[in-house]
Amino acid sequence: MIVYLDASAVVKRYIAEAGSAEVDHLIARADAAGTAVISRAEVVAALAKAVRVGSLTREESGAALQVFRAQWVDLLRLQLTEAVMARADSLAWEHDLRGYDAVHLAAAITWQETLGQPVTLATFDRQLWQAGTTARTTVWPDDLYQFTGIS
Repeated sequence: MIVYLDASAVVKRYIAEAGSAEVDHLIARADAAGTAVISRAEVVAALAKAVRVGSLTREESGAALQVFRAQWVDLLRLQLTEAVMARADSLAWEHDLRGYDAVHLAAAITWQETLGQPVTLATFDRQLWQAGTTARTTVWPDDLYQFTGIS
């Protein structure tokens, strides 16, 4: 199985919350796991936000940040081309997606087409999950609503 992780899935490796164990298990059984390069900034922003809202101390978030940066090279990092961005433009309009969510969906679909085999889109974002389903990609988790506190 090939897995594309959006930032909401990647961050669960570094902030313990509903779905964290499942993401670790998904990555462990995947033949390949990748994400768009924008996930790097999104994950670091999520770690900074965790400090801002008081769910992690600065020290805890800093430790998670060090682990994330060390593990970043373990993910396949998909580059964002003009073609991917043009597809994101269309997907944002068609599915009423936020910008980065449209980029993640476009990257996952483009990766799938390039490989010529299924890519599973892992996301904990409801809008992106629904758009992925509508766009006929395989989405994970199968039942997003079993997790609480998901945007």
